[in-house]
Amino acid sequence: MENIDIALIMSDKSYIGREVVVAGWVRTARDSKNMAFLALNDGTTLKHLQIVVNKAEYAGDLSGVMKNGVSVKVSGKVVPALKEGDVEVNADKIELLGDCPADYPLQKKYHSMEFLRTIPALRPRTNTFNAMLRVRSKLSFAIHRFFQENGFTYVHTPIITGSDCEGAGEIFRVTTNTYADALKAKDEDSYILGDFFGRKAGLTVSGQLEGEVAAMAMGKIYTFGPTFRAENSNTPRHAAEFWQVEPEVAFAKLPDIIKIAESMIKYIIKAVLDECPDEIAFFENAFEKGLRDKLQSVVDSEFAILDYADAIEILKKSGQTFQYPVEWGLDLQSEHERYITEQVLGKPVFIINYPKHIKSFYMKQNDDGKTVAATDLLVPGVGEIIGCSEREESYDKLKAAMVERGMNLADYEGYLELRKYGTVPHSGYGLGLERILMYVTGINNIRDVQLFARTAGDLM
Repeated sequence: MENIDIALIMSDKSYIGREVVVAGWVRTARDSKNMAFLALNDGTTLKHLQIVVNKAEYAGDLSGVMKNGVSVKVSGKVVPALKEGDVEVNADKIELLGDCPADYPLQKKYHSMEFLRTIPALRPRTNTFNAMLRVRSKLSFAIHRFFQENGFTYVHTPIITGSDCEGAGEIFRVTTNTYADALKAKDEDSYILGDFFGRKAGLTVSGQLEGEVAAMAMGKIYTFGPTFRAENSNTPRHAAEFWQVEPEVAFAKLPDIIKIAESMIKYIIKAVLDECPDEIAFFENAFEKGLRDKLQSVVDSEFAILDYADAIEILKKSGQTFQYPVEWGLDLQSEHERYITEQVLGKPVFIINYPKHIKSFYMKQNDDGKTVAATDLLVPGVGEIIGCSEREESYDKLKAAMVERGMNLADYEGYLELRKYGTVPHSGYGLGLERILMYVTGINNIRDVQLFARTAGDLM
């Protein structure tokens, strides 16, 4: 008989009275004189299926299966449980698939997130990671669904690139050269010429530049894939490898892309609320009280729009003592962003028109010569969650911005040519999957919303 998913058995009452076969890992085991109980989980649901063994009727040997962590296959009948609405399985046969020693780290007790990071191969078996990975899956699919339903084309941009989208130099270098090759090279130029591509290469920090190329032909596109930052930062919000969704829209100005960003955020959060009620309830109980109401408020709110200059004035007049200074021309820090969203507005807000010297080279320069048509979406509880801008479509202005930053124009030749051949206004944004996942789960460390976290000094 074929194995049945535990999620299906627990959600479909037509299984009551039927003989089934289920397989999974034992989360807990209880033994008594006449009865034995196993809590079984196969990963298809956050809930555990109770396996009941009546020792007077059971002919098998239970000694090997009454242990946390073992994997088993169970044959038996589905029956109603004592708790109304639940079901359990009366076992006829339990087969041990994989034994587990007594030093199994995941015993029936509280385990800190810090401890779980030391056992990355086992932590997906916990309730927290069971729930997180399922929400991550649903959230990812909702992102794809939003763009597909709205006429966007999904494009795959390169992982290996010769350019630095952000111009900050935080790139992981890619090379086939060895240490011996470096010793033999006469200079840096000869070392690079002898490499696989014959030029410097690195892992992408963003698919935006290539995405703009696609948008100039396809109109509306999005990328969704891994990106990499060699930023030696050890904060709960930064990782060296993360997933990012980046739409690019031709003929769209800043107000247009703001509307798309707001619609997407509301759509994907509503999808999680609708499709992951058990997981949201778990996270609300274990990580963030009021989580569901917070998320529902985002879905129901009309997002605010606030000029950067006005935001600075609000902060300066707030009477608050901030750790970081508040002056026009300085970037907003998380404490500033959260004060505006949580204390002043109480809802998500787009901050627009940032000073150009604190933003990237590709952002459209406003007529005042001081600011760019850029925005960050700030949400209560986190701060920035989306970085967005209209892109500079003027060849001369874009080239001047790149020269001012000392960038190698040869690395961006094709990108510049877009502004020569039928340039159009266009806009886009980037949303880190892990950032929005932290927001919808209440998990406050990016290391805990990834299957295997990649951070400075950690490659477990």
